[in-house]
Amino acid sequence: MKFLIAPALLAASAIAAAPVAAATVEIDANGPVIELSVFESVTTAPDMATIGAGVSTEAQTAVEALRQNSAEMKKVIDRIKSLGIDEKDIQTTGINLNARYDYNRQTQQQVFRGYQVSNRVSVKLREIEATGRVLDALVSAGATDLSGPSFSIEDDEGAKDEARKRGIVRAKERAESYAAMFGYDAIRVLSVSEAIQGRGPMPQMAMRAEAADAITLTAAPVQPGQVSTGVSLTIKYEMVNSSDD
Repeated sequence: MKFLIAPALLAASAIAAAPVAAATVEIDANGPVIELSVFESVTTAPDMATIGAGVSTEAQTAVEALRQNSAEMKKVIDRIKSLGIDEKDIQTTGINLNARYDYNRQTQQQVFRGYQVSNRVSVKLREIEATGRVLDALVSAGATDLSGPSFSIEDDEGAKDEARKRGIVRAKERAESYAAMFGYDAIRVLSVSEAIQGRGPMPQMAMRAEAADAITLTAAPVQPGQVSTGVSLTIKYEMVNSSDD
């Protein structure tokens, strides 16, 4: 937390929170001004998990590598849909085609080995308890690369409102304390600005499927833990005396 004692006239920024456009308000301050920056966060259980699934294939020609990859990826996507996941929660995040080379130590030359295609999708799971089962199902369907899960809150406005309330109370108490130390018995809000913080920390897990026979019948254990969301507030107060009102 920081504070700043400043002289009388102040041009202050009003609350600026997306998607509302920023506004500028000029406020006269007859007394000294104190500026406080506070951060408050609220921790809660997540209600959404996001995982990544990918397929990589290799062939002698780019066309064949892409054909094979498309066929394998279709199996994975069809499996995802069969688990009851809405199509709007499945998004392609990248398709890559690369030539493959090996280095021949004897000839000291690169030897062309073919082409590799990788295709990845991001999947939102709104039933967190199904995360382990979905991961196992994706490997069974042919996914060769998995990432995640990352946990989040789909609608964190309620949590952010609680963080705002806590931040305002905390800043007000500190501002009143400073005012008392400087001989004032009251404070007046001049401006408030806000910055939204990310929804973290988020537990991460990554795995790679090496072979189908490595898959067990038990769903992968997944612990969603807790995630946090919060706001940073900068509030400027004027120190005043009640008799000045």
